[in-house]
This record gives sequence, C-alpha cells and structure tokens, in this order.
Amino acid sequence: MGGCMSIPTNTSFLKRTKNQKQVHESCDQGHSVNGGNAAGLPLSQRISRPVTVLKDPDGHEIYQRYKFGKELGRGEFGVTYQCIDKETGENVACKKISKSKLRTEIDVEDVRREVEIMRHLPKNPNIVSYIAAYEDKEAIYLVMELCEGGELFDRIVARGHYTERAAALVTKSILEVVKLCHKHGVIHRDLKPENFLFANTSENSPLKAIDFGLSIFFQPGQHFCEIVGSPYYMAPEVLRRNYGSEVDVWSAGVILYILLCGVPPFWAESEEGIAHAIVRGEIDFRRDPWPKISRNAKDLVKGMLEPNPYTRLTVEEVLENEWIKNANQVANIPLGEGVRTRIKQFSLMNKFKKRVLRVVADYLPDDEVHGIKQMFYSMDTDQNGSLSFEELKDGLNKFGQDVADPDVELLIDAADLDGNGMLNCDEFVTLAVHLKRLSSDEHLLQAFHQFDKNGNGYIEFEELRDSLSDEHLGPNNDQFVQDIIFDADLDKDGKISYAEFKAMMTTGADWKMASRQYSRAMLNVLSMKLFKDKSMQLKI
Repeated sequence: MGGCMSIPTNTSFLKRTKNQKQVHESCDQGHSVNGGNAAGLPLSQRISRPVTVLKDPDGHEIYQRYKFGKELGRGEFGVTYQCIDKETGENVACKKISKSKLRTEIDVEDVRREVEIMRHLPKNPNIVSYIAAYEDKEAIYLVMELCEGGELFDRIVARGHYTERAAALVTKSILEVVKLCHKHGVIHRDLKPENFLFANTSENSPLKAIDFGLSIFFQPGQHFCEIVGSPYYMAPEVLRRNYGSEVDVWSAGVILYILLCGVPPFWAESEEGIAHAIVRGEIDFRRDPWPKISRNAKDLVKGMLEPNPYTRLTVEEVLENEWIKNANQVANIPLGEGVRTRIKQFSLMNKFKKRVLRVVADYLPDDEVHGIKQMFYSMDTDQNGSLSFEELKDGLNKFGQDVADPDVELLIDAADLDGNGMLNCDEFVTLAVHLKRLSSDEHLLQAFHQFDKNGNGYIEFEELRDSLSDEHLGPNNDQFVQDIIFDADLDKDGKISYAEFKAMMTTGADWKMASRQYSRAMLNVLSMKLFKDKSMQLKI
C-alpha cells in the first residue's frame, strides 16, 4: 500500500472486512496464480508521490488543448470534468487523477494499466471511446468520449414503465462488452451498474462501459488471486482468491437479477454478511415480481450465478441463449412499479452514502501522516524497518490499546501486502490513513455538518433534497428523499440526527466500497476467515 496506521479503539471494526487486492499463499508477487506478472511491479516498491506514471503520455500540456468546464463526477482518486477541445470544439470528458492521491505502487499501476487497456480495446458502440492521456507534475488526465445520457438505473426509473424486455436488452449490451473484453485479453473485474452510462438522451442510446480501473490483461487459462471489485457483484471464486474470466459473467448475472427485481441477490448489512451470502449461493425467486417473470429469464439467472465457475455459463453461451438472442421479442409486460421503486431506492441510498464518503475522504491532512510514522518508528524496537507480531502487539499496548492476539493477527493480515508476515512503515501508514478516514467520529461529524445546513443538529427533508438536487430524481423526487429519511430515521421523528447518520454509515457496507484501498486491505481478512471456516468453504 503506501503510508503508516492509527488503530481504531474498537478492533471489532477490523473484523467487518472488505474487498481487497492481496496476495494468496500460492501466488507470487505478480498476483497471478499461474505465475504471470499481472501487476507488472513488485508490491514491495512503495511510493510517497510518483514523479512519472504513464509510460508514453499523449502530451503534457492539457490546458493548451482543452478548456475545462463543469464537474461531472468525483471518485476516490479523480474528478471528471466536461471539457471542450479548443481545436475542434468537441465536448469531451476528462478524468483528472491527482498524483497526491496515488500513495502506493498498486495505485500507480492501476492508473497505468487503465490507460493501457483503454488504448488496447478497439472502438465499440458499448465502450466509451478513449481519446488521449496527458500527464503533468500534478496529475494524470484521461480524455474520453462524453456520455450525456445518464446512469443505467436512472434511465430505468425515468421511464414510465419497466419491462422484462428492457432488462434483456440492457443485459445483452453488458454481455457484448464482456465478450469484446475477453476476446482482446481483458477481464473487467468490476462490472456494476455505476460503471455504465448512456451515450445520449435518445430512447435508443447505446449503453457504454466507462470504467476500466480494476480491469486486467489475461491469457487463456490464467487465474488470479487479487481480491478486487464490489462485494454485491463479486463471484465466490474471487473470495477464494483463485479466479479467471468467468467472474465477469457472474457480475453480469447479479446486474440482471437486480434489473428484474430491484434488489441484489446476495445482500446483508455488513461486508462479511454479503460474502457469506455469496458463498451460500441461495437465490430467492419467490418474492415479487419473480412469479410473473418468465422461466427462461430465471433459468438464465441461475446459469450465470452458478457458484462453480467451470459449469457456469460462458459469455458465448449466454449470448446464444434464446432470452438474450431474441431480446427484442421478450415479453414487454411491465414488471410493476415496485421494481422501479426498489431500484431507485437502492441507487439513491448508495449515491447519498458515497457523497458522504467524498466529504470524509478530504478531511485527513497529510501532516497527520507524520505522527503515524512516528508511532511506527517507536514500535520498531529492533529498528529493522518492519513490525513483527510481537512489536505490533507490544507497541499497541504501549499506546494504551490492549489488543488480543487474534486481532493483532487480523491487523497484520489486512495490511501485509508483500506477504512477509510483517508490516513495513508504508503498509502501516496506508491502512491507518484509510481506517482513520473511514472510522473517525470526528470526520463523520464534519461530513454530517456539510448536510446539516442550518446547524440545528439534524439533516432535515429540505436539506437532504437540496443536497441530492443534481441527481435528477424525477417526478417522485420528494418520495425518494422521504424514503432515505425513513430508512435512516430510527426514532421516526422525521429527521436524521447525528447518531442516526453514524449508524447509517457504519452498519451498511456499500458506502465503504467506494474506497479502493480500504476494500483491498480488508476483504483479504474476510477471505482468510472463510478459508478457516470449513462450513463456509466454497464448493468448486
């Protein structure tokens, strides 16, 4: 990873783990089970701030070519802007990735590989077009086609009715992306609705995949052990840390399930609960609207969500399935208002929580890292640059935290990315920074104040509605805002207190999924717990 760590007082927080990129016992440092150097750079190389990221940028002076306009979106590493090409007048999108956010060699390699993959994939109506990549001393700039048609779920909700045929057509587009990626030696690894946008606002607009930040090159038969992706959409073999291209079909199957009924097939209030549900693999076809959905659709979902990757439907088999192949002839009967409502609630709550995360992530200044490093140096009693189990346990005790042996092991397992059984300073710092950002009461309180505009100690209806005003909620705007308040408002007084806000943010898994470093650090621990629990081992 890339920085040192303050340990939360409540170590049970560390047990509610996340989805991480980590080396399995049988993996080499290239992260490929069969020995290929997938990541390209050894994990032991740690950085504080990279000087050069891209191997061959298209240019260095982006502001000479493009005029930056309004912000379109914001993620953990970058901000996307609408820009104008000064030479052609064309509107484009530009993702600006600040180098100060890239704290580790893994982060740098992700960005480098994303550019390489977008250059490598051929032009296709269902993939956002790559235009150019620039780099200067402050940032990397990825210039792409501008998609103005909105997110997948938003389009579904905006329609007057939603049908099985619409779900089939969307799924077909997603599978075409998967097929093209696999044909050109790329596993996407992070298929989810947020990573698809419509090109324009027309009724027949193509759906485009927009994010390849976790994608990876592969050879036929090659397997990987990096735990990446988003837990709702993660295949069971990813948790087993031995997977291939079949994971993309699983993720597409999860999206199809949500498209048909409005909720994920494997759901829980914690990331550990989600992982256990994925491993169990029990799919609910009883709730509404499943009784009215065709048997062909249900059989396809079952085939795509087959836990064994070797008997799971291949992408070619799914595209040849009659329900997908003849998507235009699938029943056009509305699935019911309940499905659209559930999709909207699922999407909007995630957006609200991720907006909170963006506020939280900005509150840990770099100067706090210095204090975390000093903590590391004081713990490193033999001064060899690494913390052993004993040094970490004794050091935590010295700082007033009596941590049990199993929890010390969990900390080492979570942060030890080079797999040597000890923590170097960068590993210690990085996990500490992200845990502090995501668990600190102080930072959550600061985020709460960003939404509590009148400072009365509550997030009220008007304040929440205003904060989500750019989400284009449509005619049922007020109802969706009320639904969020209803879910978070535990004492049912019609508003969200800080205690309720904190409970909302700490009991659900989805908001923390937006942090790539956090997820990589923590789901590794969960994966190992699943291995040790014989009753929960994957059946492959």
